[in-house]
Amino acid sequence: MNNTNKIQTVCMVGLGYIGLPTAAMFAARRTKVIGVDINQHAVDTINQGRIHIVEPELDMIVHSAVHQGWLRATTRPEPADAFLIAVPTPFKGDHEPDTSYVEAAARSIAPVLRAGNLVVLESTSPVGTTELMVRQLAMARPDLRFPTGDDDQEVDVCVAYCPERVLPGQVVRELVENDRIIGGLTPRCAERATALYRIFVKGQLLVTNARTAEMCKLTENSFRDVNIAFANELSLICDKLDIDVWELIRLANRHPRVKILQPGAGVGGHCIAVDPWFIVDRTPDEARLIRTARVVNDGKPAWVIGKVAQAVEALAREGRAGEPTVALLGLAFKPNIDDLRESPALHIAEALTRSLRARFLLVEPNVQSLPASLREQPLVDVATALAQADVVVVLVAHKEFGAIRAALQPHQRVVDAVGLLGR
Repeated sequence: MNNTNKIQTVCMVGLGYIGLPTAAMFAARRTKVIGVDINQHAVDTINQGRIHIVEPELDMIVHSAVHQGWLRATTRPEPADAFLIAVPTPFKGDHEPDTSYVEAAARSIAPVLRAGNLVVLESTSPVGTTELMVRQLAMARPDLRFPTGDDDQEVDVCVAYCPERVLPGQVVRELVENDRIIGGLTPRCAERATALYRIFVKGQLLVTNARTAEMCKLTENSFRDVNIAFANELSLICDKLDIDVWELIRLANRHPRVKILQPGAGVGGHCIAVDPWFIVDRTPDEARLIRTARVVNDGKPAWVIGKVAQAVEALAREGRAGEPTVALLGLAFKPNIDDLRESPALHIAEALTRSLRARFLLVEPNVQSLPASLREQPLVDVATALAQADVVVVLVAHKEFGAIRAALQPHQRVVDAVGLLGR
């Protein structure tokens, strides 16, 4: 076996918000990439040189890579030099990690593995998932030797863990510029994974073991979650004390060692709203602060829903005739993207349309259609919503909403969950 050969072909399993941009980065550096996804629509779209997600600059890179022959998509893994797995790792039940997608991905690549290959797990995962993946591979391929610990024993297939740490809307730039954590199951595995990412990463490649790398990604997102929870809790306190939380934070942040974040409608996305629970699941007695932050942030949407209900009730007390019209501005989990995963704004919209007697107008400028849970509601532009609404609810600070103050009418009641109107 010669596992020092240069990696010429990469098989990327999972072509979502992380997998597709990563595949495109390798292809842009003239490394042949086979993209794999179970979503036939995604595969067909990519093979046409188009993308099925919204991410600045990515469409041009994918178009060029596909038409120059460096990237193609399929529904089944094919032989390659390196295999990267970027599939979802959600939770199930009472915030229990669901690693079934990772296990399924491992089983899917097992038949085409060969001596000299490298396998890298990129999915944000509970501590120990990389080792779980290795056990899956070893069961499926007893003819190959896989790493079993931190020693540098002779293996046929190297395995490592390397989480992404990018910001939606800036993925293309951050994949290249950000530092990466390389968690090898052996030093040799880390060395091979480092060589792989050096193909396009300009940031530092920091080597550690797989468990530390897994915990590092969870730690980064839990740190952010705790800080967001502080801001969200402040907003609840200030509401009760009749204090403008936005002014309070602006003034407090003038302290040279204070940098409080901005409150919002909650916390969403596939990382911050999920990853801290992976730590809580593994160490429930020790992760008390992390759990509390999750509870605070998960409770913020209910507070927003209550504020909207109060606004509608106030209209009724004023004797307004007829069913009120409520405009919900924003459904994505953060500004200026189309990603609705774990979005508090989406959850708020779903809850309100189920429970509140009102006519709703939904505004999300980054999507063409609403998810099934809201399909009976009209999707309109911001001007239409503001012209017809009795209650205006700002759930996401999209750039399209930056000038709405001038369009608000005196009779309208406003629930601003993100401080857009107070900035």
